[in-house]
Amino acid sequence: MSCFGNRPASDLFENCCNAGNLCKFNGKLDDVVSTPIYVQSVYDAVLSNLQGMKTVQNQRFTPCVPAGSTILRVCDIRCKKFFNPCNVDDPRNLSLDIDTSISGATFLQNGNGDYVEVVGPDGMLSQKVLYADTQECDDQCMGTPIFGTQNVSITGDVLVYIDLLLCDRCNNESVFTVCAQVNVATITHPLVLTNFFECCMPSTEDTAFLPRFTEFANIACEARLATNSCGRDLNVGPGGEVCGNLILALCVSSEKKIVVPVQLCALSTGFAEIPTQTNPICSGFPALFPKRITVADTEENCGEPCRPPQNSCCDPCGGNRKPCGDPCGGKPVPDKKPSDCDCGCNECGPSNPIEPRHRR
Repeated sequence: MSCFGNRPASDLFENCCNAGNLCKFNGKLDDVVSTPIYVQSVYDAVLSNLQGMKTVQNQRFTPCVPAGSTILRVCDIRCKKFFNPCNVDDPRNLSLDIDTSISGATFLQNGNGDYVEVVGPDGMLSQKVLYADTQECDDQCMGTPIFGTQNVSITGDVLVYIDLLLCDRCNNESVFTVCAQVNVATITHPLVLTNFFECCMPSTEDTAFLPRFTEFANIACEARLATNSCGRDLNVGPGGEVCGNLILALCVSSEKKIVVPVQLCALSTGFAEIPTQTNPICSGFPALFPKRITVADTEENCGEPCRPPQNSCCDPCGGNRKPCGDPCGGKPVPDKKPSDCDCGCNECGPSNPIEPRHRR
């Protein structure tokens, strides 16, 4: 069991976990407030599904089956992407290289002819900046179409697992798993899949930011026997070596997006609260994010309504000040407004700034 109690069950052999619920809502709309967020908005997107095939003959599997065993049938065949976490540049890693060219727009380039790339939501330089003359469609309040050609190059290896049902000399049946690392394509001779797409891009004139183009893809693999016959596709050597004929299917999902930076007003119930893993040594810990300013916090931070602030900070209270009282006697004056009392706290700082000592 996990020491922090995030296991779904108390089973000691449970190797999975549940993610924490970081956002909670009690159902009261009074706790919902609007907050501005600066994000990227998806203007248009296209999703494509591509398929590739690879045939493999006389692929050697390991380990060898026990001596005297015969293969009755294949219980299951599984395919898994090969990935070396210690070396992301390992040529055996099953990877995708996407090359996209567009018509009707241009990817911005610098003086050296390199594409201008910006940071995307993944934290990497995964977005290119687009430009096109969109004036014709801007007059009609519509987007400008662009066309593109995408070439997806697949390289690397996959892992194929076959569960065999074996029968020994005593007619005892057992499931035996063999594995093989199969090369799909090399860097010099990749497996290339081609796709065509059309997207709509927004105006490049009535905006402070040019639209951005981003694309990403994911690949899955499926394996099967070449003729779906255990007797024809699997051969067992004298020493128990297993060789087989396979067909590998490469399934690729590719998505292209056109995004623009925007500022939105979103409804929020507050910041996410992450459950802490307490340490008995420290009595307290610093905060990681600033406190959210709410309406209640604003009223509390107003302070004395008719006393000038001691610094030039902007007033978070805005126009929500309480009625000012008499600055001399402290009695309420209904006809007075905060501006009449010279409270000295507004959006740009105090209206009565404190004079330097040499001028007092």
